Amino acid sequence: MSTLYFFSVWLHVLAATAWLGGMFFLMLVVVPWLRRGDRASAAKLLAETGVRFRAVGWACFGVVLVTGTFNLWVRGVRLHDFGRAEWLASPFGRTVLLKLGVFAVVVALSAVHDFAVGPSAAAEIARAPDSPRAHALRRQASLLGRTTFLLALLLVALGVAVVRGVPW
Repeated sequence: MSTLYFFSVWLHVLAATAWLGGMFFLMLVVVPWLRRGDRASAAKLLAETGVRFRAVGWACFGVVLVTGTFNLWVRGVRLHDFGRAEWLASPFGRTVLLKLGVFAVVVALSAVHDFAVGPSAAAEIARAPDSPRAHALRRQASLLGRTTFLLALLLVALGVAVVRGVPW
């Protein structure tokens, strides 16, 4: 079981790294670079890049969900533990629950960004780049992306806390 667990943890970290690294790249390289050019062309390129990364991101979510569930199972966490007051009151239980809650919020925000606001913003920018609606949708997409990114950083910290213990 230890080899399988090792592989599962490795895959979990790899998927989280690919997802987070892709977000870093988009936010720190692609978006600032695109802001210097024609807004309509930039929106088209960002939309195409976003669609390609969306497939990677959602595959990573699936891998993280499956491996994270398995990793908890190997560590002795069972479904009934989520109903046990003493487990939920423990630092480990609270941290696991918080990590799962943040992950659920990240998935929900990502779904809104990837399937609603982002595509709407790209379409509106392509149609009328300087319209008030295009600006509003672009701001919404940006806010969702930044919020998701910050929550992803929190997920990394919570992942460390699950494995290494809570420092507070």
